[in-house]
Amino acid sequence: MLPSPKLSLTSEELIALEHQWGVKNYVPLPVVLKRGEGVWVWDVAGKKYLDMMSAYSAISFGHCHPRILATLIDQAHMISLCSRAYYNDILPRFLEKLCTITGMQRAIPMNTGTEAVETAIKAARRWGYMVKKIPDNQAEIIVCSENFHGRTIGIISFSSEPNYKKGFGPFLPGFKSVPFGDAKALEAAITPNTCAVLTEPIQGEAGIIVPPKGWLKSIEQICRKNNVLLLVDEVQSGLGRTGEILACDHENVKPDGVILGKALGGGYIPVSALVGSDELMGVFTPGSHGSTFGGNPLAAAIGLKSLELLEEERLCERSAKMGQYLMSQLQQINSPIVKDIRGLGLWIGVEINTEKVSARNLCEQLLKLGILSKETHESVLRFAPPLIISQEELDWVLQRIRQVLSAS
Repeated sequence: MLPSPKLSLTSEELIALEHQWGVKNYVPLPVVLKRGEGVWVWDVAGKKYLDMMSAYSAISFGHCHPRILATLIDQAHMISLCSRAYYNDILPRFLEKLCTITGMQRAIPMNTGTEAVETAIKAARRWGYMVKKIPDNQAEIIVCSENFHGRTIGIISFSSEPNYKKGFGPFLPGFKSVPFGDAKALEAAITPNTCAVLTEPIQGEAGIIVPPKGWLKSIEQICRKNNVLLLVDEVQSGLGRTGEILACDHENVKPDGVILGKALGGGYIPVSALVGSDELMGVFTPGSHGSTFGGNPLAAAIGLKSLELLEEERLCERSAKMGQYLMSQLQQINSPIVKDIRGLGLWIGVEINTEKVSARNLCEQLLKLGILSKETHESVLRFAPPLIISQEELDWVLQRIRQVLSAS
């Protein structure tokens, strides 16, 4: 007879269990989370932490937002999944809200940000052949170096990060990479076979890299002049993270397609979408693309409620205001280990002099003081709290950040 399992395991036991049975494709910080509410989370031992990561911008509304939770429960009692083989009563309203809030004409729902990026690539290629009349199988998409758009074989084919690619070839052809923030290099890379430019407005995984002011607007103008689509990946930067609905809005840029995800799921389930122009989205025909779970009633209900809350709680304005405050306070910290502080809204990276200390070490120090952050490439501390965070809560965080940066 097998022994009865323990009802409660310690952090160490749970971590050991994951190491025994899980694949080691992540190196998490040594904390085991059990509960969340607002900007706070608790570990299995009951210790409280302030979440300055928001699951890479997916928890923009805070943990377990009561109105999103109520929506989830209500919809789960009605119908959660019927596939796109049938219409459902929630998806049309979700699509309408998605398009009106982003200023786009049509939307196609998916599940993860990666799926939405793949959808954008398929749409751009098909537009290149059907509309621009590029010869079959010769369409090219221009991307930016140090990009991060996901981890499928197709997407890592145009990544410049060796760790994402090692051992996974052969890769998908049809992509050209140019330096991020260099409009001249991008324009020089365009050929008659270029169907699209795909870029992040701010590079997240690269370390919160903000391009020169006016760069994205220049790219838009270059695309228009050359009959090339502009696709902008706003999976992390979109839906209020930078202080506007879209990061594109800071420069009044109107892409042909915008990729959304993360925050769209309200912190509960994966929800993503490609929103775009009639011309781009019109290339899809029955059977050309789809997803069993994409646009399911539960996801649509949560996505719709998340977009409503973004407006009702004025979270873009809050992100802009609290982001300016956080940035100004961080810039006042006099620390020899800080090389640069950059970002927009509540999305800020603190670049560290790794000759003195690693960003991972600083994250571990902050963890002990009750703050959740995460390093990027060992050199950048990333801060992206839920957009509902208050100034009082930021002051609590800043006191501990000062302590760590001053002592290192």
